[in-house]
Amino acid sequence: MGEIEDAIERADREAFTREPPKTLQGRINFLMKQLKTTRAVAAELGVTQRSVERYRKGERKHPPKDIAAKIDDAVRSRWQPQVRKRRRKHAAATGITVETRARFGYTAPIGTTDDGRFRRLTVRLPATYAQRLFDARDTGASDQQMRDIIAEGFKDVYFQDGGGRAMGISDVAINDIDYLDLDWGNA
Repeated sequence: MGEIEDAIERADREAFTREPPKTLQGRINFLMKQLKTTRAVAAELGVTQRSVERYRKGERKHPPKDIAAKIDDAVRSRWQPQVRKRRRKHAAATGITVETRARFGYTAPIGTTDDGRFRRLTVRLPATYAQRLFDARDTGASDQQMRDIIAEGFKDVYFQDGGGRAMGISDVAINDIDYLDLDWGNA
């Protein structure tokens, strides 16, 4: 996963109104409710059906770390889908806030500096960029493609101030991301 995908996942987790089950048995039982059969759960986790049955009955309480991580990911990805859907719909209608520290570069007119430099920015991007970002993620876009959408939003909102200045700037690029967080507020 890339930086943008990770940021979207973190923002999604912030949407939880309740925490997912903490115990292994509780997590496996939740997956059983979602996927219906031990075979489906086993296929999702990459373990045998018998292992799933042992986890479910409490006969085995400590799976290997890689399996525990798969269980955690499977539960979190299915946890409270309606809450996530509502928050994303709200974000697509109102916009998202992007906070980052990264190197920004751009193409500028002759006689001005276009050297990339690190900036720490917190910018509220309009709803159109939020919708484009979600659509890109849902269609399996690469991290670079999602980064380009955010860079275009920064160009319009931050560098050009919605058309009020620096109209000669084009092709804003985000490189060397130190950190990037997304927030789409409460729905």
